[in-house]
Amino acid sequence: MLTQPFAEAILEAEKIIDSAPHLGADQDLVEGYDYLAGSIRASLQMAWAYERDFPYFVRSTGPYTKLGLDNPDTLYFHAWLRDDAEYVVTGRRGSTTDLSFQILDGDYSPLEVPGSLAAFDDRAIGLEGDGSFRLRFGPDVSGRNAFPLAKRSAMLVVREVFNDWAGEQPGMLRIQRADRIGVAPPPPTHDALAKRYGVAGKILLSRLRTFLAFAERFYLGLPVNTLTPPRPTPGGLATQYSSVGHYELDDDRAMVVTVPVSDAPYQGIQLGSMWYVSLDYINHQTSLTVPQAHIDPDGMIRYVISERDPGVANWLECTGHRRGYVQLRWQRLSRPLTAEDGPKVEIVAVDDLPKLLPYHEPIDPAAYSERIAARQAAVASRMLG
Repeated sequence: MLTQPFAEAILEAEKIIDSAPHLGADQDLVEGYDYLAGSIRASLQMAWAYERDFPYFVRSTGPYTKLGLDNPDTLYFHAWLRDDAEYVVTGRRGSTTDLSFQILDGDYSPLEVPGSLAAFDDRAIGLEGDGSFRLRFGPDVSGRNAFPLAKRSAMLVVREVFNDWAGEQPGMLRIQRADRIGVAPPPPTHDALAKRYGVAGKILLSRLRTFLAFAERFYLGLPVNTLTPPRPTPGGLATQYSSVGHYELDDDRAMVVTVPVSDAPYQGIQLGSMWYVSLDYINHQTSLTVPQAHIDPDGMIRYVISERDPGVANWLECTGHRRGYVQLRWQRLSRPLTAEDGPKVEIVAVDDLPKLLPYHEPIDPAAYSERIAARQAAVASRMLG
């Protein structure tokens, strides 16, 4: 059977879900099977997009194909490359806060993060007056908007970051291999399809194993209910720092995260499940950028992470997750960040929050519902962009 290797991989993937070390409540397993469904869809998509002669940009992750503690504020794209070929990327810069490019020497594995061979944002490219651009990638390219491909170059990753979900619009991207423009790819064959189904199975198992191991490596060794000082994000992103941690909170406890508003154009916080994916950021407030957050008069943002509704605008909903991950990001930086730029954490009783928050301003359920409606509309608009 043509699909037999992929079918066997799905059965093996279910065993990975069933044996995950963090399983506790029934919700964990239900979410694991949902995560598996998204991973199956994504693995097929990525296997069919593994095309280095006639490449195209594919969505690396999204609301229904999550992986790797995906940032709710980011659109992720990738295309595969050959290190001995030349590629042309054309596009138009949208109004989003950041547009960055990264060349990797491979994919993530349970043992290592892929090497970053080059990373830059749109400040390094020349834009036309209408925001359009034309980039060239190849082993021997030179001149304006030309970026050499080093040996082992395998993937071009593009990230488009929203700071204001409602006010910013995405741009447009296209990639072509220079010597294949105007040429058609060969028709599919039985052997080629069999190979792609096999590749899809390998991708599925690798992504599940990799990111469970990734979380263990970078998060779970940290003391619970703490956050690290800002540090460069692993993986070679050009201008991103992050602060990470994991929480464990009973229903009557809250984590108050206090962080200054920085001079970085993008600053955000998010929660993730123990499957190392974002919580539902469409229908719940599980992430906030600076424009979405309430800023106190002292220039600080005070986030409240809790299961119970604390009645504050900066509530980050645990959505039934007693345990989970926390990550703060700063992007498009012009300077290194220090511990003073980072978060301070306090664990408190939810009932004590009104007297512990120095500028406590309660928000009523109707106003909070309006915030959720705005998130739903913004994500729906972004998905059509």
